[in-house]
Amino acid sequence: MSLTIDLARRVLEACKQRANELRSPVSIAIVDAGGHLVLVERMMAPYGWATVQISIAKATTAVMFNQSTDAVAQWGSTIPGFASSMAEMSQGKFIMAAGGWPIRLNRVTIGGIGVSGGNAPGRDDEIARAGLAIMEAQDAPVPSMRQPVQPTPVYAQSVTSSMQPSPVYPFQPAQPSNPPATSHLGIEPNAPAQESSYDAGPAESDQYNESSNG
Repeated sequence: MSLTIDLARRVLEACKQRANELRSPVSIAIVDAGGHLVLVERMMAPYGWATVQISIAKATTAVMFNQSTDAVAQWGSTIPGFASSMAEMSQGKFIMAAGGWPIRLNRVTIGGIGVSGGNAPGRDDEIARAGLAIMEAQDAPVPSMRQPVQPTPVYAQSVTSSMQPSPVYPFQPAQPSNPPATSHLGIEPNAPAQESSYDAGPAESDQYNESSNG
């Protein structure tokens, strides 16, 4: 992912449009992620030549620290010798002044923008942020990783339900797999004896006694 020349032109044109609305001619510089100059324009020709170098330094500083130059100035000013050391190390492409911002696409820094020469406090920063609005419109939404749930067809539901085993609940007694063994008389072993309901009458009882006596 890199900063194309077409995208850099769109950012620069958005800054110029805002500068014209504010009647504040400025110099605008755009660099890539490595701090290399991509585009620069000075709206205040033939004067204001120093603002070109300042705008380049702002764009480079924003890329160097991946934050606005205003933020760098706030914490960098508390470090003795920080500004002079960084300016020497970067060959003059470092500055602690508002008006520089990193250019990001889909949360990835692809370049930087610097504006210098505004005719009012905070004017450089306002013009630079007008160019960043172009990048916000370029950000693509992050696709969702969730897959849509496909409804199951009716015929598939019927087939699926017929293949499901019937549930077995805990309170249902388990059925024995083998039937209890029986004897050759058809009587189950260890079966409790059953009392006969036959009641012999008096006549049959006397007849039995005579035959036994004879």
